[in-house]
Amino acid sequence: MATLLRKIGLIRLHNRDTEDPKHHHNHRGGGGQQSASLRGKGGAKSGGHKQQQQHPPGGAGDASPGPGKGKGKRAAELAPRDKPPQPAAGAAGAAGGGGPERAAGARAGPSPAAAAAAAAGGSLVPAARQQHCTQVRSRRLMKELQDIARLSDRFISVELVDESLFDWNVKLHQVDKDSVLWQDMKETNTEFILLNLTFPDNFPFSPPFMRVLSPRLENGYVLDGGAICMELLTPRGWSSAYTVEAVMRQFAASLVKGQGRICRKAGKSKKSFSRKEAEATFKSLVKTHEKYGWVTPPVSDG
Repeated sequence: MATLLRKIGLIRLHNRDTEDPKHHHNHRGGGGQQSASLRGKGGAKSGGHKQQQQHPPGGAGDASPGPGKGKGKRAAELAPRDKPPQPAAGAAGAAGGGGPERAAGARAGPSPAAAAAAAAGGSLVPAARQQHCTQVRSRRLMKELQDIARLSDRFISVELVDESLFDWNVKLHQVDKDSVLWQDMKETNTEFILLNLTFPDNFPFSPPFMRVLSPRLENGYVLDGGAICMELLTPRGWSSAYTVEAVMRQFAASLVKGQGRICRKAGKSKKSFSRKEAEATFKSLVKTHEKYGWVTPPVSDG
């Protein structure tokens, strides 16, 4: 029995030693081979990604897409949607028509010729405005002259000073015939009251400067130097709708209302009015009325 058991044990030992060694090797190294296979796949994957970076998708030599090429292509398709492509500096300069030199010139600023042209254009703006104002003033005064020439009652007449359209001598031929001023004119053989009107550059948007030249008047809102105290002759009281004829009719009414008289005093009646004195007087009265206001007469007084 003991001999039989020993034989059986020897047989088992023999069978174990005579088995295929490959089977035992595969059985023992299965886990290592699987991990090696996984490592091989990971290496191939990383190798494919590196190859994609070196060779763009769709290039020569790409027979079949690798594991990393699909993601690279997807990123390339989405890139234009996220950020628009920026043109190269050289291309932008070429499109501008001057290349890099023109771009450098743009950074450096305008050329001296361009700066001089811009400065000349800036200086032309006031000149053009002044020319426009001169045209407006001339057209308005020409129309005024034509309207005065067509007056049927010969209320006033105009003479240009030194042929200047902007400097007038106006003769007032008539005032209220029931007034003492009219009687004075008859007694002194005064045919008219002479006034001077000068029109500023921005006429009719500013009033003319008007003063009495002769005869020498007293009262009637005529002040030193022949200045005239009338609100409508001031910038605050003036309107571009006023005509020379309307201003003269208002002045004639003011003379009568203010009890204007021809000065007959010896010596004083021969002294003529001066423009300088009239300008100073008018400036002073404007300041006074701007401070205290203008008195509006009652309707019953006309």
